[in-house]
Amino acid sequence: MAVGMAVIGSLQFGYNTGVINAPQNIIESFYNATWSSRFSEPISASTLTALWSLSVAIFSVGGMLGSFSVGLFVNRFGRRNSMLMANVLAFIAAVFMGFSKLAASWEMLIVGRFIVGVYSGLSTGFVPMYVEEISPTSLRGALGTLHQLGVVIGILMAQIFGMEALMGSATLWPLLLSFTFLPAVLQSLLLPFCPESPRYLLINCNKESKACSVLMKLRGTEEVSADMQEMKEESQKMMRKREVTIPELFRSPAYRQPIFVTIMLQLSQQLSGINAVFYYSTGIFERAGVSQPVYATIGAGAVNTAFTVLSLFVVERAGRRPLQLIGLMGMAVSAVLLTVAMALLDQLKWMSYISILAIFSFVAFFEIGPGPIPWFIVAELFSQGPRPAAIAVAGFSNWSANFLVGMSFPYVE
Repeated sequence: MAVGMAVIGSLQFGYNTGVINAPQNIIESFYNATWSSRFSEPISASTLTALWSLSVAIFSVGGMLGSFSVGLFVNRFGRRNSMLMANVLAFIAAVFMGFSKLAASWEMLIVGRFIVGVYSGLSTGFVPMYVEEISPTSLRGALGTLHQLGVVIGILMAQIFGMEALMGSATLWPLLLSFTFLPAVLQSLLLPFCPESPRYLLINCNKESKACSVLMKLRGTEEVSADMQEMKEESQKMMRKREVTIPELFRSPAYRQPIFVTIMLQLSQQLSGINAVFYYSTGIFERAGVSQPVYATIGAGAVNTAFTVLSLFVVERAGRRPLQLIGLMGMAVSAVLLTVAMALLDQLKWMSYISILAIFSFVAFFEIGPGPIPWFIVAELFSQGPRPAAIAVAGFSNWSANFLVGMSFPYVE
């Protein structure tokens, strides 16, 4: 239950990543109508492209701010309480986005996207850290992958709800964007019944008896001496060291290689272009000649979810490094195939099917390794002391690359 409630934050991140995709044309019409009513002239194509790119990419700007603030919360308020506090941002964002049409204000929509980005940036730090710290050592890889599973389920939900027959219509799109309110309510009601991280209780709060009782509850057995001994040893190591700051991660030889690996994994995840698929897949499928691009987008989301589930079962057996390399190589081949198919589309109409296959393959290889691994590998590479600072740097790297992709893709295409 504890992992499930925490992963709601991951689902929120995925939902707000994918929700802007399907109603693009409808929201652009809203921008045009609002602009015309204010300035008595239609919005120019360049201004509309800029506003739309900002609406997509401002989510990543908020994510950068949120991810860089993770360390300010987790050591002061705890992992569970930090997740609870972050839900306030989800509520505020839902109000801004939900009432943007009623107020005839595209500014409210953009502000709401920024705020929910801050929330998502915090969640990408809180959730993997909490899940890793409450999980048994033998299951940390598999349970760590649940963060990514929550993300892809959120993306799939956004794609399904974004269908015009559901909430992707000209009248209901504000509800589609403000749906983020409901998972936040659910998490706020149920997360208080879940335990705090035993590592935080022992190492940060020095509450040994409380940490022991939480561990027994989580493991379902009274025999938790090995886990307690591991945490005590880590606590003793931390007592001999002062708190690790972000600059020290780069200055200290002990942390330099792990932080370099962390940053490279996060950059490889985002600069692969995966979020161009999640943000703009409907438009990509349209240009590929697909007659029903919304259903093709949902198909990509289903492939995304299926291969994330598969990675749950192979990540502990195959290892992190082989899966990461296989995933990246498969994505590269799929990207080349998509490029060739798009180039030949005018000459060979059946290349539209190859384009769909290439995108599905691209998404599948992403979820084999480059999707889930960068999120939980940070907690494995760093001990309790430098972990919050390392997760902040990892999140900032990820969101920065995410912003570049989201902002530049409409111009590049």
